[in-house]
Amino acid sequence: MLLLALALFLTLIGPPDSAVRPPDSKPGTHRPPHHLTKGFRNPWSDEREYGFRDFFRWRQYRKEVEHSSSFRDAAALPIVEPNWLVIHEPGDSLVVTWIGHATCLVQIGGLSILTDPIFSDRCSPVSFAGPQRVTPLPLDPARLPAIDYVLISHNHYDHLDRATVRLLGNHPTWFVPLGLKAWFARQGITNTVEMDWWDSTELRNGGEVVCVPARHFSSRTPWNRNEVLWAGWVLSSGKQRFYYAGDTGYSVHFAEIGAKVGPIDLALLPIGAYKPEWFMLPMHISPQQAVQAHLDLGVERSVGIHWGTFILADEPFEEPPRLFRASAVEAGLSEDQIIVLQHGQTLVLP
Repeated sequence: MLLLALALFLTLIGPPDSAVRPPDSKPGTHRPPHHLTKGFRNPWSDEREYGFRDFFRWRQYRKEVEHSSSFRDAAALPIVEPNWLVIHEPGDSLVVTWIGHATCLVQIGGLSILTDPIFSDRCSPVSFAGPQRVTPLPLDPARLPAIDYVLISHNHYDHLDRATVRLLGNHPTWFVPLGLKAWFARQGITNTVEMDWWDSTELRNGGEVVCVPARHFSSRTPWNRNEVLWAGWVLSSGKQRFYYAGDTGYSVHFAEIGAKVGPIDLALLPIGAYKPEWFMLPMHISPQQAVQAHLDLGVERSVGIHWGTFILADEPFEEPPRLFRASAVEAGLSEDQIIVLQHGQTLVLP
């Protein structure tokens, strides 16, 4: 189990700083601040890489947490039947169905879009071990409408699932951050559009998708840390616009996104995998920070995702939505602005 945990650490956290940061650009060259000579980085000044000492400190903390009932006795959350009538005839509404974790079906302007789809039982490089669903998949993927586009934020196993990618195949167009196109090609997927932060592409219905910054990292193995980019996405059609944050820590990029590509009608913000804070917050936002991100973005409504599906960190299983709502109340926001969905639930915004 320790070896498995170490393998997952190397995949999701990475080796120490000296082993993963290639040299930066040569003086005089013009390169975006998040680009390195080989690979990418977070350009914000307060970045810190974690190493093996931090990992073992976390493991010791994890042993203490595992003895608590809130962690050990995590039970499946309620799931609800999606609103299939609306899903198959969304009309002019902006429709969001939370499938679980970071996977949402978003329907806007006659398009059906999936965010970081994972339909597998585990988010792991192997099928027999690794984080397993606590809350079951709330729907049969075969009942979904034809998917036009898929937004991929980064290549971690809970966001990029090989089996799901192959299931969806080449029918949808896959929007991916820089460097991921080659991985998709190895899976037989060629209908991909690779984009850098602030790149934009027109959609087939005249809408637009913009690749936006996120504060995170990438890796599929211990040897490819930060070789491909990570990102969020803003997609607009007609007068409607939504933002999918992917995985991200808190930084000034939320305000930059709101200023550059707003106004935004709906944000899909991660609210889970934030404890212990000293270890997780550089790469994930807490529920309190998600509320602050909502304010920074200037968005009308935000839905909390990335919780209640897999146990990836050490907060109590059902804590994220409670803190999300409580922080919203403290900020003077209403239940119509800060939204928590059940697995499978459909939200309709006329």
